[in-house]
Amino acid sequence: MTYRIRVEHVSRYRYARVVHSSYNEARLTPLTTPWQLVLDSRVTVAPSTALFGYVDYWGTVVHAFDLQQPHDELMVTGLSVVETSLGPDEARSGEFRVGPGEPGPEPGFSWADLEEATATETFAEFLAPTGHVPYDERLRDVAGELVGWSRMGVGPVEAAERAVGWVGDQLAYVPGTTGVHTSAIEAWEGREGVCQDFAHLTLALLRAMGIPARYCSGYVHPYGDAEVGQTVRGESHAWIEYWAGAWTAVDPTAGRSIGEHHVLVARGRDYADVPPVKGLFHGGPTAGLDVTVELTRLA
Repeated sequence: MTYRIRVEHVSRYRYARVVHSSYNEARLTPLTTPWQLVLDSRVTVAPSTALFGYVDYWGTVVHAFDLQQPHDELMVTGLSVVETSLGPDEARSGEFRVGPGEPGPEPGFSWADLEEATATETFAEFLAPTGHVPYDERLRDVAGELVGWSRMGVGPVEAAERAVGWVGDQLAYVPGTTGVHTSAIEAWEGREGVCQDFAHLTLALLRAMGIPARYCSGYVHPYGDAEVGQTVRGESHAWIEYWAGAWTAVDPTAGRSIGEHHVLVARGRDYADVPPVKGLFHGGPTAGLDVTVELTRLA
């Protein structure tokens, strides 16, 4: 099945006092992959200013801009139309199917294959701890229990599925209980969080298993049977991709693979690499931030 989705993401910053200058980056442009086609995309800023576009180290489209005029409000809007579909292996048996953007795990991929692949520096950054995904001895022990210390009879793909299932058992989805600076360990200790926390904790566990894994951000249409033309309120969403001969996408919050209702925008080591908007300003302080995301299925 194919979806054509219109995404409008608006971030409105209000300041208590006049801001004299600001320097910002926006990551609001979806990626074009083999199973996700960007038909239209643009980023606008108010007050109006020139934008400089580039692709960052992780392959994400970035729009950088600065404002050198006094302003008490900043509005950043990303508007895109994306066509998504499932990959060729969507009928693969099991709960985890291949989602858009990547060919999925290599059949028969083993721990020996993984060790050979990770012997180089290619995946080092997706195995190393980060601020949001720190190393934790307790998770190393959990990883060993899930796959068995000898790893007999459990391959990397099944290990990844077990990791996602374990995270789903550990965390309750409770909006407002964590923030963008919350680490995987903090969310685990609190036993609740949002999609960002589900993704971070899954990354921590996969990396403890020795499986390279990266953070993905974007959007997900909340209705699998959405009517054409219907506009719904949404929000930014997070999931992960792990390496098993090829990158394979999984949504830990839902406990299953991603589908055509997901829109991929950015990838990185953790949330710090992919925030929709970030920057520095002189003046202020910030008095409020309003973020709205509207998703419309066009076809």
